[in-house]
Amino acid sequence: MSKSPAVRRSLPTSPFKSRPAAPPKQFAVGDRVTHDKYGLGRVIEVEDGADAAVVVDFGTRHVRIRPPFAAMFTL
Repeated sequence: MSKSPAVRRSLPTSPFKSRPAAPPKQFAVGDRVTHDKYGLGRVIEVEDGADAAVVVDFGTRHVRIRPPFAAMFTL
């Protein structure tokens, strides 16, 4: 019999503050970005809605990247 993993939760009386959630990354057309796998590029399209993504021109190819954008950063 195995134990289920413990869920960390902060109690209202705890002297330690819980970490606030990081805001989602926002990109705009024309932003210069760097990606861990593809390198430097420029955002050429931002898609909204349920299938949100950004299309980035990396020079040799256009790549459609979906959230979470953990490997992509704005310069």
